[in-house]
Amino acid sequence: MPDDLLKGTEPDTYDASSIEVLEGLEPVRKRPGMYIGGTDERALHHLVAEVLDNSMDEAVAGHANRIEVELHDDHAITIRDNGRGMPFEEHPKFPGKSTLEVILCTLHAGGKFSGKAYQTSGGLHGVGASVVNALSDSMVVQVARDRKLVEQRFSRGVPLGPVAEVGAAPNRRGTTTTFHADEQIFGHHRFKPARLFKMVRSKAYLFSGVEIRWKSAIDDGETPREATFHFPGGLSDYLVETLGSASTYADKPFAGTVDFQSRFSTPGKVEWAINWTPARDGFIQSYCNTVPTPEGGTHEQGFWAAILKGIRAYGELVNNRKAKDITRDDLVTGGCALVSCFIREPEFVGQTKDRLATTEAAKLVEAAVRDHFDHWLTSDTKSAGAILDFLVLRAEERLRRRQEKETARKSATKKLRLPGKLVDCSTSARDGTELFIVEGDSAGGSAKMARDRKTQALLPLRGKILNVLGAAASKLGSNAEINDLAQALGVGLGTKFSIDDLRYDKIIIMTDADVDGAHIASLLMTFFYTQMRPLIDHGHLYLACPPLYRLTQGAKRLYVADDREKDYWMGKGLGGKGKIDVQRFKGLGEMDAKDLKDTTMNPETRKLIRVSLHDEEPGETADLVERLMGKKPELRFQYISENARFVEELDV
Repeated sequence: MPDDLLKGTEPDTYDASSIEVLEGLEPVRKRPGMYIGGTDERALHHLVAEVLDNSMDEAVAGHANRIEVELHDDHAITIRDNGRGMPFEEHPKFPGKSTLEVILCTLHAGGKFSGKAYQTSGGLHGVGASVVNALSDSMVVQVARDRKLVEQRFSRGVPLGPVAEVGAAPNRRGTTTTFHADEQIFGHHRFKPARLFKMVRSKAYLFSGVEIRWKSAIDDGETPREATFHFPGGLSDYLVETLGSASTYADKPFAGTVDFQSRFSTPGKVEWAINWTPARDGFIQSYCNTVPTPEGGTHEQGFWAAILKGIRAYGELVNNRKAKDITRDDLVTGGCALVSCFIREPEFVGQTKDRLATTEAAKLVEAAVRDHFDHWLTSDTKSAGAILDFLVLRAEERLRRRQEKETARKSATKKLRLPGKLVDCSTSARDGTELFIVEGDSAGGSAKMARDRKTQALLPLRGKILNVLGAAASKLGSNAEINDLAQALGVGLGTKFSIDDLRYDKIIIMTDADVDGAHIASLLMTFFYTQMRPLIDHGHLYLACPPLYRLTQGAKRLYVADDREKDYWMGKGLGGKGKIDVQRFKGLGEMDAKDLKDTTMNPETRKLIRVSLHDEEPGETADLVERLMGKKPELRFQYISENARFVEELDV
C-alpha cells in the first residue's frame, strides 16, 4: 500500500520498520494464506509440492532422472534429486551472500524468470523454496556441485550461519532439502503418508523420464513404507490403473504426447489420456508443468473443445445427425480424462496455481489433440462407434429431461407461489436460472425489485433454519422452511435427492454481511451438505458477497466488503470532493434495490463464491462439519482453541 494512503491509520501498523520487514520473509509468516492458501492440512502438504516441483523442473529440463522423497518419524521431509544443484557461489547483486542464501531467503528470487535456465517449469514466481523456508522451524539444504558438498541451515526463514563446505562430492551432484513445518503456523496438522504417497506417485506419471523413490518412517497401516515409481507409459498407465477393472467403451484409452506446433508459441507439449466408462462418474485431472490444476483452466478448455469438435465431425462422417446435439456436459458424463501440458511462463490464477489462465494454451492444446483424435476415431471404428452411441444417448436423455423440466416448472410454480414464499423466474428452462435464498421479508422486498425477473427467483426464509445435523427424520419432514426449500428446488432430501430434478442452475445463499448472516449461511450449507450433497459436487451452490459499507464522497460512490478495505479508501480518498460519508449496512433490507442489484445480484458486477469440497482424505469434510455444527460443544470448543490464533480480526 503506498505511503500516502495510510494517513490516519494507527502508528504501530505501518512505519519504517514495516518497510524493512517487507523485504524479507516476515510477510509470509504473517500472511501464509497469500502464498500457500491457508494454514490447514492442504496448505501444509503444499509445502512438499513446492520443493518437489523444483526437483521435477530439473528432471523435465533433462538434468535429473531420480528423485527421492522421505518422510521421517518426526514428520520432517527430505527431498533429494540428482540435478545440477543450486548455485552457491557469491551472488553478483548481493555481495557477501551466497546465491543459495538469496534463493532461500528472498521472495521472487529464482532461475525461472528469464527462461534461460528452464524452458518450462512448475515454480514460476521465485517464492516456492523461500516460502517453505519461512514456514519451517528447521530447514537444511545440502548441495553437491562442482565436486563440493556444501550445507546451509535455516530457521523460520533466517540463516543460522553461512554456507559451509562439509565434504567432497567427486561423483555426486544435486540438491537435498530437509525441512520441518513450523507448529506455530500449522498447529496440530501433520503430514499424512497416504496423501504424500499419492502426490509422489502422480508426479512420476506426469514425466516418464523420472524415477521417484518413496520412503516413510511412519506406518499408517495402509501406505507402503518404501516404493519406487517409474512409468514409461505416462498418463496412459495412470488412467488404466485408475479405472482398474471397470468396463470401458474403448479397449485402450485415446492417449498421446504432442509437441506444440506454432510459429508464435514458445516451446511446449501436451500429454493426454481419456476413455469413457458406464461404471463411474466422469472426471478430469489436469496439470501444467507437473503442477495440479484442480480448478482447470485454458488447457482443459482446449482439450474438451478438441474432443467435442472431433466427435461431432465423426458423427457427421458416419451420417449420425444426432451427434450435433452432443455438448461438453455429455462428454464429461462417464468421460475419464487426464491432461498435462508443459508451457513456458504460464499464467496462473493465484500463487497456489489452482487454475491455468494462459490464453494461448487453449488454442495450442486444441490444435495438438484434435488431429490425433480425428485419426484415432477413424482408425478404431469399433471404439469410435461405441463412444458415439453412448454420447448420443446421453444427449437424448439430457434433452428429454429438459423438456420434462419445462413442463414440471409450469405445474410446480402454481403450487409454490405462496405469499411470502417462492417468487419464481419466468424462464421455463433450467439453464442460466438462479434461486436466491434470502433471510426475511425486508431483504426479500429489496431483492424482488433488484432481480432479473426472467432468470432470477427468490425464496425468503423466516429466521434461522433447523440445524439438520443429528435432527430426526420426522423433524426434517415437519419443518416448514426445509419443506419450502426442497419443494422450490424440485428435489428430494437425503437418499431421495435427484440432481436431474433440480429446477435452477445456481442456488445462491444471500445473507447479511454480519455474524447472524454467517450463521444462517453455515446452517444452510450444512443442510445442503448432509441432504443434497450432489448439488455441491456438481457446482450448483454459491454464496453471495454483499458489501458491508457504502462510501460516498461528492459524486463518487464505492461499496466495500470489510473494515480493512474501508480504512484503505478512507485514507486514500475516492477522488471526489468533501468528506467521505460512511454508511454501514446492518442488513440487506437496508439496501435500496439499485444498491443490491449493482453489488450483489447483477452477474456483470457482482462477486460469487462457489461452495466446493476439497475432501482429499476420506471423511475430512464430514469430520469438520461434525466438529463445527454437531451437538457436541466440546468438539467445537477444541476446534476453536486450535485455530483461534490464526484469526487476526473478527467483525462482530
